[in-house]
Amino acid sequence: TSSSATPHTHNEGISSHLYPPDFFRWHFSLGKTLATMAPDADKLRQRKAQSIQDTADSQATELKIGTLKGLQGTEIVIDGDIYDIKDFDHPGGESIMTFGGNDVTATYKMIHPYHSKHHLEKMKKVGRVPDYTSEYKFDTPFEREIKQEVFKIVRRGREFGTPGYFFRAFCYIGLFFYLQYLWVTTPTTFALAIFYGVSQAFIGLNVQHDANHGAASKKPWINNLLGLGADFIGGSKWLWMNQHWTHHTYTNHHEKDPDALGAEPMLLFNDYPLGHPKRTLIHHFQAFYYLFVLAGYWVSSVFNPQILDLQHRGAQAVGMKMENDYIAKSRKYAIFLRLLYIYTNIVAPIQNQGFSLTVVAHILTMGVASSLTLATLFALSHNFENADRDPTYEARKGGEPVCWFKSQVETSSTYGGFISGCLTGGLNFQVEHHLFPRMSSAWYPYIAPAVREVCKKHGVKYAYYPWVWQNLISTVKYLHQSGTGSNWKNGANPYSGKL
Repeated sequence: TSSSATPHTHNEGISSHLYPPDFFRWHFSLGKTLATMAPDADKLRQRKAQSIQDTADSQATELKIGTLKGLQGTEIVIDGDIYDIKDFDHPGGESIMTFGGNDVTATYKMIHPYHSKHHLEKMKKVGRVPDYTSEYKFDTPFEREIKQEVFKIVRRGREFGTPGYFFRAFCYIGLFFYLQYLWVTTPTTFALAIFYGVSQAFIGLNVQHDANHGAASKKPWINNLLGLGADFIGGSKWLWMNQHWTHHTYTNHHEKDPDALGAEPMLLFNDYPLGHPKRTLIHHFQAFYYLFVLAGYWVSSVFNPQILDLQHRGAQAVGMKMENDYIAKSRKYAIFLRLLYIYTNIVAPIQNQGFSLTVVAHILTMGVASSLTLATLFALSHNFENADRDPTYEARKGGEPVCWFKSQVETSSTYGGFISGCLTGGLNFQVEHHLFPRMSSAWYPYIAPAVREVCKKHGVKYAYYPWVWQNLISTVKYLHQSGTGSNWKNGANPYSGKL
């Protein structure tokens, strides 16, 4: 009896010790008040719900029926719905305006792997494209599992640049500006030209690439600032974004990948059928001369007249529209940065040392060193033996959309490991990069094993080369095959969508 009474006495002591005498009377009174208020609260909730429904009904009656060709410069299409992003406060900054006037369904979903349909409610829906179809599908079992496993390693909100990434980036930035100082203030040499050119390539690989993917930082101003690295090495962040995001969305697409078409007519990365009008005799030898073509990348970039209107002709040719206010207002900045680059890297050495063939040779050597470092590595990524050259073939022939995530794996390759990643800015992990393009390159070595395991489980072909030279040899072999059309002989069809 005493043991059963002890807890009761103990509880009474705690109550009288912790709570004031009027506590229970106040608590009882509050309960009665809340009970009295409950019906009014229900009415308020009902009125609010009705208001939301009325707003939705009103918006639905105002939605227009539009077409992809008729989109305005601030309108985008996602899954057939038209959104006006003119007044949208985008967390990632105003770079979203780059995509104005286009169907961005696949682009949106690859950039925002965490998003659901509820995130779209934050944008103003203004219309609908009837009978909208897509060659790609999302939310497949493969996509769900690969996200699940990768997000165990990289938690949401931590996918941006790590301290290690920023240390690496600022080391390359420091090296670049030091060599640029020597380039401008001291007599140029071939050795300086080579090192300075390679340092520019390192900026392109390790700094601007992550930044212009929105992956360096969750703060847009940091990405915008580091993204200007493209302009400091003779390119343009705005032209780069036009082309590169389109390439990511439609990797190795037979009609929509500007990277696959960019070297034509000198090089054929696309493996066209025998007798195709783009095929010429010279392409039989492209495996031997393709490095010489890539060596001219710097010249073609620095003196590209597209800087004047920021209309990337490659992206335009595959259907992207770039006539919007964001592009228009960026032109003056792009032109200024290009003139600054030309003065610093071409005019200044001639001005300081006088015009001579030696100085011109130094300038061209710098450009070649930058070109070969950048372009050769870019060429490896999607041009290798047994790469899927037409990932949407089944969608066109059978009408069934293909898994976008699967297509990214089977059109890309990965080589090397952590050290290659530090030198190439993660571009050696092309499979991982194309699956999660808004994840910092610093994370790719850590997620690669999980990606491979999921691919193996789902029967998705993952191309991995332990060494970069193995990927290079495979690329040369592929270029010979695509140049001669040997893949088409004996009735074979490399555009069957099958590896």
